[in-house]
Amino acid sequence: MKNKASSGAGPSQRQLRVGELVRHALADILARGDVADPALSKVLITVPEVRMSPDLKIATCFVMPLGGKDPKAAIEALATNAKPLRGEIARRVELKFVPELRFRIDTSFEEGGRIDALLRSPQVQRDLDRNDDDKNDDGQNDHEDAR
Repeated sequence: MKNKASSGAGPSQRQLRVGELVRHALADILARGDVADPALSKVLITVPEVRMSPDLKIATCFVMPLGGKDPKAAIEALATNAKPLRGEIARRVELKFVPELRFRIDTSFEEGGRIDALLRSPQVQRDLDRNDDDKNDDGQNDHEDAR
């Protein structure tokens, strides 16, 4: 029998649920400053997503410092403190294995901004206006009436 996660079907419900538990715990730890490191206490870090490996042993944490200031320094500080962060997560989330934490810069905000700018571009607006002109008052395309 083929494993659903390996077939490219996306994360399982269990992966999503555990990822969300780890995300909440990590966000709470960072917000409260429960790990004593000056590099982490200087900046507020958001945790928009945590993706779990299929065996739940690796958690890839997508993070971004508030305001987007010096994300590489934040990633380095988090990586340096991965072991104490993992220990804090172990105290807060009841799991058989506490996942290894890997940190990545979250680019979803940039990607969203890029897509938004693309949708507002004159070329896309022109195409949207052209599609509106092709519609009749009853909402059907002109070429559909010819049938």
